[in-house]
Amino acid sequence: MADRLTIARPYARAAFAEARGHQRLEPWSEALRVAAEVVRDPRVRRLLGNPRVTPEQLAQLVSGIAGTQLGREGANLVRMLAANRRLGYLPEISALFDELKDAALGVADVTVTSAAPVDASQQRKLAAALQNRLKRTIRLHCAIDPQLIGGAVLRTGDLVIDGSLRTRLDRIAYELTA
Repeated sequence: MADRLTIARPYARAAFAEARGHQRLEPWSEALRVAAEVVRDPRVRRLLGNPRVTPEQLAQLVSGIAGTQLGREGANLVRMLAANRRLGYLPEISALFDELKDAALGVADVTVTSAAPVDASQQRKLAAALQNRLKRTIRLHCAIDPQLIGGAVLRTGDLVIDGSLRTRLDRIAYELTA
């Protein structure tokens, strides 16, 4: 996976620089998302590695399926990626672009994994506390994992805050046996 990200990163950065320079982050994000969805389709994916299909045909196919949602800039990017045989990297390019966009806009995605469902008021309090700590706008994503027993694990980027009962019990068990 690291190889795919390494190849996709320069394209994502170039697209981000272009979008930011023209203050069109959201349209670019949408165009990349649509193009990535087209490329994820198994029927299109099979054609990407087919030597009988020319880069121009691939670019026309992706642009044709994506339609007007792709826009002029997105269609140009698709043509360039097709010419370089990099259309298969569109999902990674789209994801990396969105990470750059979120960082520029001061938005952080936080995944909250808890043993029980987190209600709306708890989510608001948690988002406010995280916004204070991270100095960013928070987008919460909640998941449930009964194996945590109690508490929660919060993840955003490289930061992990583990307040689960399962981890506390594991630490106690380790200290008792050490």
